[in-house]
Amino acid sequence: MEVLLIIVAGIAIYIFKQWQFDVKRKRRRDYYRNVYLKSDDWKRKRYVVLKRDNWRCVYCGARATQVHHKRYAKKNIGKEPI
Repeated sequence: MEVLLIIVAGIAIYIFKQWQFDVKRKRRRDYYRNVYLKSDDWKRKRYVVLKRDNWRCVYCGARATQVHHKRYAKKNIGKEPI
């Protein structure tokens, strides 16, 4: 009986930690999409990068319409190098 309780408790803890992780990930994603990418700071960085690369994709040379990060890290949001 005690073993069963320990197993159930372990499963409950695992499910709770996974839920917490998912909630935090959703908050970060929502902030990034709905706040940061609409900010003047991001728009300025985007323009600088597009202008620097002559409005061309650095990989294929086609006309660029998007700007992507080289690395995504939650601690770098708002501090990305250009």
